[in-house]
Amino acid sequence: QVHLVESGGGWVQPGGSLRLSCTDSDIASYAMAWYRQAPGKQRELVASITRGDTTNYAASVKGRFTLSRDFAKNTVFLQMNSLEPQDTGVYYCNRGKYPTNDYYASDYWGQGTQVTVSS
Repeated sequence: QVHLVESGGGWVQPGGSLRLSCTDSDIASYAMAWYRQAPGKQRELVASITRGDTTNYAASVKGRFTLSRDFAKNTVFLQMNSLEPQDTGVYYCNRGKYPTNDYYASDYWGQGTQVTVSS
């Protein structure tokens, strides 16, 4: 019943853009978030959005990434612009633990989608 599926990853040159998608069964009831994990690194929070559409971004991506949702499509997006090599990693979608406004990390993850930024 909790099944998140990420897509949209790929290879792009520095300065390029990608748009990631995450489908969920019920995004309207939960806060959502995007994480990423580079090889040999811990998974880090990239961006989150509350049920009331308040967004929060990691300092490393602020001004370059935008998190949004399309309730009709049960999909959350991560628009990534001005990509840099350090943005490389596997990006994961996470559904909030509780059906409340604020985001709290849960164990509900997608399979991840690979993003590679290089020349």
